[in-house]
Amino acid sequence: MVGAMTHASSWLAATAAALVFSALSATSPAQASGAVVAFGGYSPGTIVVKTSQRRLYLVVDGAHALSYPVGVGKAGKAWVGRASIDGKYLHPAWSPPGDVKRDHPNLPNVIPGGSPRNPMGVAAMTLSGGQYAIHGTNVPSSIGGFVSYGCIRMYNADISDLFGRVGVGTPVVVTR
Repeated sequence: MVGAMTHASSWLAATAAALVFSALSATSPAQASGAVVAFGGYSPGTIVVKTSQRRLYLVVDGAHALSYPVGVGKAGKAWVGRASIDGKYLHPAWSPPGDVKRDHPNLPNVIPGGSPRNPMGVAAMTLSGGQYAIHGTNVPSSIGGFVSYGCIRMYNADISDLFGRVGVGTPVVVTR
């Protein structure tokens, strides 16, 4: 009887994993991203950004994650560490931080949400510590590069997808 239960439990676990994989694949975003990939070492629900790969991973279980291409901090602006999502905003206004304003003094003090000039794109999720965010972009060609002042940029379709999957308090780990 123990052998039958072990076999049944293994079959049930394999079936459940296949259903989760199938469901995640069916809900992936429109861009060439959101692919389910093998990924481990982090708790489900954690966002992991690997800056050297320019990829963001949303861990879905002990062995899989959704993978998205991102733009990350340029030389001298990249960072590593842990944070959590502390705010979620649709069509956010943007005020350039001091270092951006110093490098680009002609920028206005505020760019309204929804403006084609707004670098935050369609949505933003701010990170604890108050300095950085995971956000969309008004320059999709920047995705995949070392391009920001430390924020994590995503295609607008991808930030919209991620925005719907995570909540305030979601842990974020940024590594090289």
